[in-house]
Amino acid sequence: MTETTTVPAVSGAEAAGEVVIRIEDDATPLVRLIGRTLRDSARAGHALPVLHKAAATVAIRSHDTPQAATITFGGGVVAVSSGVPDEPDAAITVDLNARFAPAEAPAGDAEFAADALFALSPPVPGWQAAAEHFWTAARSVQGIPDVLVAVTEGPEGLEQVVLGEGSTQYLIAGAPETLAGVFSGADDLLAVLSTGVLGVQGTLSQLSVMVGASWKVRYDV
Repeated sequence: MTETTTVPAVSGAEAAGEVVIRIEDDATPLVRLIGRTLRDSARAGHALPVLHKAAATVAIRSHDTPQAATITFGGGVVAVSSGVPDEPDAAITVDLNARFAPAEAPAGDAEFAADALFALSPPVPGWQAAAEHFWTAARSVQGIPDVLVAVTEGPEGLEQVVLGEGSTQYLIAGAPETLAGVFSGADDLLAVLSTGVLGVQGTLSQLSVMVGASWKVRYDV
């Protein structure tokens, strides 16, 4: 059994019909992360020629964990599975906490590797739209605070988005691009927190819940 997502065609000269993204049931976190990223690309109309490649297999390996997965392109049907075949067309070792940035030179077919990396780099939405998307997904997480406050500093001073209503709240503050990365799932909340570029205000138990919510968005579960 597989999980299948069909992304409608995007208007424009490069669109070539629907894109189908398939991942395994009970997929690993890496498979889910790749699948969610490819869906974001398709929905944004990003890398559509790549997503419609006739035939190519590209292995993706984590640079610091044993995680590995394979993307199989097949004319608009893109399948993501765990593990790596004996002879993929290309193999890439990436940093999963740096939006699939290559950790070393890709092996195999350079064009296939470049195409896969391009498909894995969809545009990140603006921080406000990303926050609203995050909050929609996070509301189903048990124990989530009633209110999410996102704060950043824009050209005209402090800007904020307040989502939800109630007596408990959690505040996340950072640069617009930092907030956009976390709220969209492009970046891992814990990894970003460890760099010191993101500020939070809330209890430890709320932080635990917010991390769970961020994983829900990041891995589309």
